[in-house]
Amino acid sequence: MTFKPEHCDDFIALFDHYKSHIRSAEGCIYLSMWRCNDDPCIFFTYSHWDHPKYLEAYRQSAIFAEVWPKTKAMFQASPEAWTSSILFEVK
Repeated sequence: MTFKPEHCDDFIALFDHYKSHIRSAEGCIYLSMWRCNDDPCIFFTYSHWDHPKYLEAYRQSAIFAEVWPKTKAMFQASPEAWTSSILFEVK
């Protein structure tokens, strides 16, 4: 997600406020936020869900309905999202 420069700190505060609500959503097993080293206005949220149905349930939830409009209002560019499957993991 690319934010208007004046809203980067606002997005960090918004995510910080809602992160525990998102993480405690049924089926969410991991949640993090990343910031691009080359462009401080670009952020990524990264989450793991037990099953796609839980992610979809979150997208239909009251929390998402509260967070998403606030987030969208701060965008500088259209957001991108990917749903991916792990091929292998090295620990």
